[in-house]
Amino acid sequence: MTIGGLSFDRNALLLLAAFALTLSAVIGFKIVHAARIADAVAVVDITGSMNTRDMGSPHGSEDRLTAARQALIDMIPSLPCQSRLGLGIFTERLSFLLFEPIDICSNYEALVGAISGLDWRMAWQGDSYIYKGLYSAIDLASSLKANLIFLTDGHEAPPLPETGLPPFEGKKGAVGGLIVGVGGSEKTPIPKFNEEGHQVGVYGPQDVLQANRFGLPPPGAENRPGYNPRNAPFGAMPSGDEQLSSVKSAHLRDLAARTGLTYVELQHTGSIAEPFLAAAHARKVPVTLNLAFVPALIALFLIVLAYAPSFLSRVPKGATWLRFPNPQLWISHRSISA
Repeated sequence: MTIGGLSFDRNALLLLAAFALTLSAVIGFKIVHAARIADAVAVVDITGSMNTRDMGSPHGSEDRLTAARQALIDMIPSLPCQSRLGLGIFTERLSFLLFEPIDICSNYEALVGAISGLDWRMAWQGDSYIYKGLYSAIDLASSLKANLIFLTDGHEAPPLPETGLPPFEGKKGAVGGLIVGVGGSEKTPIPKFNEEGHQVGVYGPQDVLQANRFGLPPPGAENRPGYNPRNAPFGAMPSGDEQLSSVKSAHLRDLAARTGLTYVELQHTGSIAEPFLAAAHARKVPVTLNLAFVPALIALFLIVLAYAPSFLSRVPKGATWLRFPNPQLWISHRSISA
């Protein structure tokens, strides 16, 4: 091959190019681009109804709290590195922060260990004011400039008052993220545990409030059966099925609409990573991709291209080469023509 009046050997050119590519791989071949990442605080409902076993495969093989923990653990590898995740718990009427958002890649094992350790025994009260817990979780996420992932079955205990939900006083959409509904659609008994943590049956109608009895009685309460202005201003306790639990999708969708969050139902969602990234307020950071393997692979190909013709030209026509375990032992067998 002649270039500018100078003659070059083809193999020499290939090897020279391979050397240059190898040198670039050793020095480093990197690309910097802007990546879209999201920080979040995951708040998990650990109230008693989350012990209901209506999740998993087969259906009913797993309780809601276990399913919520696993959904978070499965989400982490699907988020881009440099995303950060914090963890909190909800019980009674307050969301409590366990730790602030930390990098998911460098702290993966710590995050998985913390999430796996979440337990219903960490609850400090038995009530479950879901809307108050969500509102406080939004305030928590806002103070950390993070998105929110709020995992709950939506079971209010006691039930909502007849006046309905109090207004959301925060700014709608100021915090992005998800409300994740955890639980099955069919009403299922809630397990009951003793002080030692052993299940002793399920909750019955007499164990839970079937209606809200806090605050002032609604208009017309005096016309209800059992009304007494002093001892029963709400009237007699109505019958109901609050001892049974299911994911309260309508209630959680209402909360999502009020707060600007996105609602997804875990039993119909394969992974919460994708809907979270779609709903989150993302931030962009420079990410460096090390592409040194690209010139290294091209260099290897050029070396093979340089020596392959010479090697193949030395193989006798019609010969079959067998390599034995001993690398020094090569036997050539001439093919037998018919």
